[in-house]
Amino acid sequence: MGGLAALAREAGHRVTGCDAGVYPPMSDQLRGLGIELIEGFSVDQLALKPDMFVVGNVVSRARTASAPGGEPKFPLMEAILDAGLPYTSGPQWLAEHVLQGRHVMAVAGTHGKTTTTAMLSWILEDTGRAPGFLIGGVPLNFGMSARLGQISAPFVIEADEYDTAFFDKRSKFVHYRPRTAVLNNLEFDHADIFDDLAAIERQFHHLVRTVPGTGQVVYNAQEASLRRVLAQGCWSGTSSFGDGGDWSAEGDASDFAVLFKGDRVTQVKWALTGIHNQMNALAAIAAAHHVGVAPEQAAAALAGFQNVKRRMEVRGSENGITVYDDFAHHPTAIRTTLDGLRRKLGPAARILAVFEPRSNTMKLGAMKAQLPWSLASADLAFCHSGGLGWDAGEALAEMGDKARVADHIDTLVAQVTAAAQPGDHILCMSNGGFGNVHAKLLAALKK
Repeated sequence: MGGLAALAREAGHRVTGCDAGVYPPMSDQLRGLGIELIEGFSVDQLALKPDMFVVGNVVSRARTASAPGGEPKFPLMEAILDAGLPYTSGPQWLAEHVLQGRHVMAVAGTHGKTTTTAMLSWILEDTGRAPGFLIGGVPLNFGMSARLGQISAPFVIEADEYDTAFFDKRSKFVHYRPRTAVLNNLEFDHADIFDDLAAIERQFHHLVRTVPGTGQVVYNAQEASLRRVLAQGCWSGTSSFGDGGDWSAEGDASDFAVLFKGDRVTQVKWALTGIHNQMNALAAIAAAHHVGVAPEQAAAALAGFQNVKRRMEVRGSENGITVYDDFAHHPTAIRTTLDGLRRKLGPAARILAVFEPRSNTMKLGAMKAQLPWSLASADLAFCHSGGLGWDAGEALAEMGDKARVADHIDTLVAQVTAAAQPGDHILCMSNGGFGNVHAKLLAALKK
């Protein structure tokens, strides 16, 4: 929604926004654009008299008590409905006001959407195409998460399978109508709205159904779930990446050759780590090829790719101890992020993983059994367990004394600080603000 607000502002609209617990980097970006941010969902915002209320999927008809007469959790939405004021969803507004008539390149998947969308946008930018984009983070090459770009250029969008709004339970990405659809990977997630993996596969097939015959679906050949999606029907061209796909790689994750149908076509040398980022790069190269970018050009662009804020971002160093910030929150993402850092640092380095199970899926405990597996590359793991409805200590018990649990951020900071040694690398992982744990750790380490 923050990126959508930036696009609306660039298009000349006056824009305000409200939410609970707005945090950087998006809050900083929006204020820098002159977009007023209002904390909470109070009814007095009706006085702004907007032409349209664009409703995010966090908004619901929920009430603070189970009884029908309880106070509404989102009183502004209730007031909009009572007054019959105009409202729409974010994806619908994008489809009607931004994406119409553009060559949309949509990047979907359980992991790597933000990074791959940023890579693809940068490839198009570096090769002179001036794309528009909407990314769920702030790519360092651009310093912004969204822009309109040239109207004749492609528009690259991060395509999420989460539902659109309380009044539209379709996945957001079905609104985008891409000509190039990237399916990065597909695992079970969003346990709050999907019953099982098959339910998510159906939504991905709804996306495939919208790709025209002249379009292309770029998919991860290593994912059985995506092969099942395409087996339900595909009416466009396809291009695959990964082992067994049209596009593959050989060599180290930070210096690898790109192969097309077994023939070496170019070399990628960059600063990113992890096999997951190598796969993201292959997806971006394959998608860019669909709009005429040669793999050699794409590889040259990726050499200058600076990643996205909160993706293995170094927040600082004190007394020889480095603190990183990363958005990883799904067990697979935690594992691949830690593995990437381990490959970079080598086996002798000590890595301390600090994480909070904050996503709706993790709060429900649907994947708690995978946590020890996901943290295997860490020397020590520290879990913030505040607000969970399940026992994090029990879930991590098989890790023995390698795992610590704390209900409060300050307790967590104290645990990490007591364990840290000069030369350590502290990797903080969360899809939220994490109580500003990075700054608190750096301040404590300095003392």
